[in-house]
Amino acid sequence: MGRWQPAGLTEGQLRHPATNARLAPNQTPPMKAPMTDKPTLRARLRAERRAHVAALPASTRALILLRPPAPVAARVPEGSVVGLYHATAHEAPTLGYARWFYENGRHLALPWFASREAPMQFRAWIDPFDLTDLEPGPWGQLQPRAEAPELVPATAFVPLIGFTADLHRLGQGGGHYDRWLAAHPNTVPIGLAWDMQRLDSLPREDHDHPLTAVVTPTRIYEGEA
Repeated sequence: MGRWQPAGLTEGQLRHPATNARLAPNQTPPMKAPMTDKPTLRARLRAERRAHVAALPASTRALILLRPPAPVAARVPEGSVVGLYHATAHEAPTLGYARWFYENGRHLALPWFASREAPMQFRAWIDPFDLTDLEPGPWGQLQPRAEAPELVPATAFVPLIGFTADLHRLGQGGGHYDRWLAAHPNTVPIGLAWDMQRLDSLPREDHDHPLTAVVTPTRIYEGEA
């Protein structure tokens, strides 16, 4: 059987279905590359996350992730330090968790950077209600002041761009959390995410640090305690 070609075209006139570029005889169109390019994947997922959050009614958004579910709270012992992140407009929110942990006997910490080139630290956060002890960091995100004491969280809730059900995470791309978690292996990392951020698979590298759990507005993905 001969090779199929569009009616009315000779073999020398075959065109690429995506670009409409003319193909040489016996040339086949290249296959689309699999999604292994992390920057491209991050850009796509950020756009999808932005659209998801924009579609949420304000009344619904105000009720999301107000307090940790009991199995998650049990992973954060009373009196321990819990690390959080100050969420951007489109990230899974953290203020509800911060206020609940603060009112229930945990100590709070947020990421802190001396500069864009400096390694990430966690420093004490004492006002999760009015944010009076925070100031803009090197990227404009709110962080504790430089005089706040450095802390090492026993549990760290981390932001993410995407995640898988087997608890792999796609981060922002700077590698700050991966390096910090590698240097603090006793800290339990838990992701916070929207349900739509779950992916079937992610490109992985040796330095990528898996999570212990991921919490979304509707469920908990858990690994070993």
